[in-house]
Amino acid sequence: MDAKGWVLRAIERLGWAGEREIVRWLDEEGEELSKKELREALEALLAEGRVEVRGGLYRAKPKEGGRRAFDRLFGE
Repeated sequence: MDAKGWVLRAIERLGWAGEREIVRWLDEEGEELSKKELREALEALLAEGRVEVRGGLYRAKPKEGGRRAFDRLFGE
């Protein structure tokens, strides 16, 4: 798995998490990333729209497919 994959997995497991928590989780999983690699992965995931950031905390963006299906099924 590449750095983006590891960072995304960490964020999915942790929910809202800062860089420190992400690094700690990665260390526990045996995956070493430099600060530069972590920041590049986070920037790439943000650019792809796969994560969001608020106040220095990251989380995986909620998937919208289920919401659209619900709206189509029960929409006005």
